[in-house]
Amino acid sequence: MSTSYYPHPVIAREGWPFITGAFVTALLVQYLADWQWALPFWLIALFILQFFRDPSRVIPDLAGAVLAPADGRIVAVDQVRDPFLSREALKISVFMNIFNVHSNRSPVDGEIRNKWYFPGSFLNASLPKASLENERNALWIRADGGQDVICVQIAGLVAKRIVCHARSGEHLARGQRFGFIRFGSRVDVYLPLGTKVNVRIGDKVRATETVLAEFH
Repeated sequence: MSTSYYPHPVIAREGWPFITGAFVTALLVQYLADWQWALPFWLIALFILQFFRDPSRVIPDLAGAVLAPADGRIVAVDQVRDPFLSREALKISVFMNIFNVHSNRSPVDGEIRNKWYFPGSFLNASLPKASLENERNALWIRADGGQDVICVQIAGLVAKRIVCHARSGEHLARGQRFGFIRFGSRVDVYLPLGTKVNVRIGDKVRATETVLAEFH
């Protein structure tokens, strides 16, 4: 096993402006009023700090492994029509609540063949229709073994910003961080039929460390 590399450990860089603003506001309220008035602002600042945590993770050394792209709970394991590559596929969905780590990481080693962004609604991300109706960003990754994998970041009820740093033509390593979704969300993974699925609905998973599935 190896530890994934990320140049901004512990706290995600997407959170720095929010964390700074929250702590400055709390300090100002405490300075201008007193600690009782400032207490709610300190609690908000601490919540924002924990939301943007981004710990390093250990990458399983298992050939053909498809890793969880996000922390959370499995809400779907289905055979569906892949809306991006027009094929029958297995879909595994990970729902993130506001207390999960929201850093998104590549499920496989592979090259990004394409990238799509779709504006949309902000329905509860645990609902099945969120996959097709919510704001979302999709990556088509051609795994080093030749398998086509779709990884979709989906905004949730209060998530208002999907961040994706990956670009078409870039090669991602398993567990490599490629994006972030602010304040509640979901990630769908579409895999070729015949892939061995290792999780089921209700399972809790950890980004990079949990093996969702295995290619034969």
